[in-house]
Amino acid sequence: MSESRFPLRWCALLISAGLFTVLVARPELQTAGADRAVPFKVGETLTFDISWTSFVSAGTATFSVKERRPAGLGRAAYYLVAELKPSAVISKLYQFYYKAESMMDTRTLLPSMATSYSDEGGRKLYETTTFKGNGAVQYEIRTATTATSTLKMPTTAQDPLGALYILRALPLKAGLSVPIPVTDGGKAYTMRVRVIGRESVKSRLGTLPAWKVAMTTSDAGGKAAAESLTVWISDDARKLPLKFAAELTVGSFQLTLARVTG
Repeated sequence: MSESRFPLRWCALLISAGLFTVLVARPELQTAGADRAVPFKVGETLTFDISWTSFVSAGTATFSVKERRPAGLGRAAYYLVAELKPSAVISKLYQFYYKAESMMDTRTLLPSMATSYSDEGGRKLYETTTFKGNGAVQYEIRTATTATSTLKMPTTAQDPLGALYILRALPLKAGLSVPIPVTDGGKAYTMRVRVIGRESVKSRLGTLPAWKVAMTTSDAGGKAAAESLTVWISDDARKLPLKFAAELTVGSFQLTLARVTG
């Protein structure tokens, strides 16, 4: 994962756009027969203000649970969408747009498919990741041409957008440390998630108690693949991601939750 793509994928999604994100569907989260109890619901949209270095308002990012769709054989999936758009000032300096989508099983919280589209200064990129079961993953990338590849991942692997919602579903507590398998861009990564402790976070929603969660990413060889990311998750029933922060070689990025609807 190159540094130029890091801000879009992990700061604005998980991020994004958020993607925004972070954890894996663990065995203890899986429930047979019924939808998994989660702190989010269909219709929820989270809107974030994005700041970058000296730009107080660099853009906006949204994360939405659009629908609960039939997924065959009596199953259903959440249709998740994240988008990142620049502010008017930033767009004059550099045009970009990012959108990520993910289909997450409502029972296991495992993904079946994830797609992303990015347009950076006219350079368009389409990506599709299909989770075929038993750890088999197919990746397709389209620019002027199309290329496909396959890789083997742990059966609990997540895409970056789905990982954000998994993080919200976990019973966070101080000292929790979890390695999370994530696939992005046709490659395998491990995201180490560590709960630092509780802090108060100020946003447009007011000042709320939150869990501070630190995340670091390494590639299949164990080499650090990207800068670290920190997220603050509200310590309440909704487990809202209140803030994301990352220090990158291209500057400091921060996403702060501005509005919640649904």
